[in-house]
Amino acid sequence: MGFSVALSPGNLLYAFLGSAFGTLIGVLPGIGPAAGTALLIPLTARLPPTGAIIMLTAIFYGTQYGGTITSILLNVPGEAASAITCIDGHKMALKGRAGAALSIAAIGSFIGGLFATIALVFLAGPLTKVALEFGPVEFFALMVLGISLLMGLAGKSMVKALMMGILGLILAMVGMDPVRGAPRFTFGRMELMDGLNFVPVIMGLFGLADILENAEESLSSTVSAKVGSLMPSKQEIKDSVGPIARGSVLGTVLGLIPGMTGSMASFLSYSTEKKASKHPEKFGQGAIEGVAGPETANNAHANGALIPLFTLGIPASPTVAVLMGAFLMNGLIPGPFLFREQPELVWGVIASFFVGNVILLVLNLPLVGVWVKMLKIPYSILFAVILAFMVIGAYGAESSIFDVFIMLLFGILGYALKKFDFPLAPMILTLILGPTMERSLRRSMEMSQGDFSILFASPLAATLLVISLVVLVSSALKVFPGTGKGKSDSGSVGK
Repeated sequence: MGFSVALSPGNLLYAFLGSAFGTLIGVLPGIGPAAGTALLIPLTARLPPTGAIIMLTAIFYGTQYGGTITSILLNVPGEAASAITCIDGHKMALKGRAGAALSIAAIGSFIGGLFATIALVFLAGPLTKVALEFGPVEFFALMVLGISLLMGLAGKSMVKALMMGILGLILAMVGMDPVRGAPRFTFGRMELMDGLNFVPVIMGLFGLADILENAEESLSSTVSAKVGSLMPSKQEIKDSVGPIARGSVLGTVLGLIPGMTGSMASFLSYSTEKKASKHPEKFGQGAIEGVAGPETANNAHANGALIPLFTLGIPASPTVAVLMGAFLMNGLIPGPFLFREQPELVWGVIASFFVGNVILLVLNLPLVGVWVKMLKIPYSILFAVILAFMVIGAYGAESSIFDVFIMLLFGILGYALKKFDFPLAPMILTLILGPTMERSLRRSMEMSQGDFSILFASPLAATLLVISLVVLVSSALKVFPGTGKGKSDSGSVGK
């Protein structure tokens, strides 16, 4: 049933367009997957819900492919998760093996994405059955755990992560009280009665903030290496088999954990391959394993991060949180009830992941030359075009000039937060999960007549809350001044 939906002409077109746009976003340095997905949400505003989600998810995992091209050819990562590929990928390019590196990266990305999608198919049933047994208390505890994990891995400062999380919760409360029906934090503005429009907020925080930050730098687009033959040697294929297999498993598992980013999956894969290699001295000199493992783990993570979103309604990363916002815009609440109420949509989208990964493999191998030519566009022109597109998108979402000002306001805010090293991920996650968390908590309080002990009456909820506390306390201890080594380690993970 899912493939019958995904292979319909309209949805095939949406998957192709999403894959192409995603690859383009990944190719262009300075625009990350979260920003790119947020920027392109307005394109899907008039599409049917299934087509909109198919296109946005294709954009999401398409960005993971595109970032590889600039990492190998320019030594400039198109997005953070491709940064580790620069080490050996660009060295291979300087040796005339850029085509082989790009081919292995594309094949590994395809296998990693396919593996994670198969995992989603097999895990969807058991996880949704468990989640259907959840009540308001368990859902509240689960969301607290997801936010705690993301905050614990957010960066060097636990205090800044908590501040951003609280700010997101405050912003989520703008609009009508879900129980009393009274307006709050609206300041008398009718435009805020339904809460903050998600699209301009995300476009500002990620898109505009990234443009302002990158405008400070002079990005160069000079390709310093020729692509050469796309055919890897037999030895390169043989050396890539193990890293691709390990990267698929590692990336998928890390994708399940909120707070684990694609860059962490790539870094851990690179470290694993270097330790497993019989010739670790090759790494940093153009080892194919240093390309195959991280690129596979990166794409497996991207698809694996969709498992908790689809089955539990919990976004595991900022980009997946943007996708969740797109679900909500289309009147869809991701989670176990979606499988029961709209199975055609859910399985159609999941089947489109298989289709999208095949499309991306076709786009990446024969069309590398086309993507390289895109790099010749001056970034001054590119950023101006993107900014104009953002204004049109923010206005078009609700045909409101107020949303344009909201986008500009949050763009300036996001830029300032980035300059002061405040992590945006906790703010985005709590902004999206805030309303659902509040409803779950208030329903729990209604059930217990205001007795907070109900949160620990359920063994599952109590366990989840205790784990959340342990995560927050252990993370706080690592960044507490005077712990020395722990502080240094936390900083490296944050980066």
